[in-house]
Amino acid sequence: MDFGLVLQTDPPASAVVGLMRRAERHGFRHGWTFDSAVLWQEPYVIHSRVLEHTDRLIVGPMVTNPATRSWEVTASTFATLNEMYGNRTVCGIGRGDSAVRVAGREPVTLARLGEAITAIRDLAEGREAVVDGTPLRLPWVRDGRLPVWMAAYGPKALRLAGLLADGFILQLADPYLTEWMVKAVRDAAREAGRDPDAVTICVAAPAYVTDGSARALAHAREQCRWFGGMVGNHVADLVARYGESGAVPAELTEYIREREGYDYAHHGRAGNPDTDFVPDAVVDRFCLLGPVEEHVAKLTRLRELGVDQFALYAMHDAIVEVIDAYGHHVIPRLAR
Repeated sequence: MDFGLVLQTDPPASAVVGLMRRAERHGFRHGWTFDSAVLWQEPYVIHSRVLEHTDRLIVGPMVTNPATRSWEVTASTFATLNEMYGNRTVCGIGRGDSAVRVAGREPVTLARLGEAITAIRDLAEGREAVVDGTPLRLPWVRDGRLPVWMAAYGPKALRLAGLLADGFILQLADPYLTEWMVKAVRDAAREAGRDPDAVTICVAAPAYVTDGSARALAHAREQCRWFGGMVGNHVADLVARYGESGAVPAELTEYIREREGYDYAHHGRAGNPDTDFVPDAVVDRFCLLGPVEEHVAKLTRLRELGVDQFALYAMHDAIVEVIDAYGHHVIPRLAR
């Protein structure tokens, strides 16, 4: 199993670079950031500094979208970073949440997302692609490589990931839901004539290491409850689309019944007041909380389900501590 670190690009950018360097020293192989231009600093500028100050770390957004940047600009950005630092990027992409909604736009359709995945990858790797009806090619690209990993939850999105994407990003760490979603992605890949095992599976969720006490667990839950709210934005879209049809497991949808809205001013932050509806049981299922041994046990189960990478969201009051704990006690036991 590989490990990634996910950060917001809060200022100062130098702190993000420093944490990524620390993560690489501890055996993390991927460095991810949010991509939401209004809420945080521009990620690709910071990615360039991260790449300059690390040796092996692969960087990318978790996740970008096809709406806030034109596709040729996205492709050119990745291709430039790859030319400078040797193909050390990955493009995480989805329909869009905070980046588009804060700007008054809606997430793109799955059809549009599928077109973007193919076009961005082709352009970044030097091939011609059609963007809004116009054939384009980046003539300066040589030997470029850009894996594109798609974030998804619902049946149609999972199928699209299996049909087109190089990897699948699941932003929760519940083993039951992971098993259900990984199967859907791999079934779609098999249907398309692809090797289902060639689709990289990445589970992303907050992790908080505690001393095993009830008090520490309660604190960890409060530090990570925001994540259920973030996931709830996507779940609300699924409920609006599928209702109670059973197309999506109740284990994913039931908890948002008390959800009353969401203010992106608190997005992805501990103490988010719009996430009080998220019960402890969902925090426990979606995140990794508790002593090191409980992290290892859950990650071992996820690895058995086919997860290739665990990307650790570190949006809480113990960022350095969790990086160090994983570096000393978790990664050595589970890394490739």
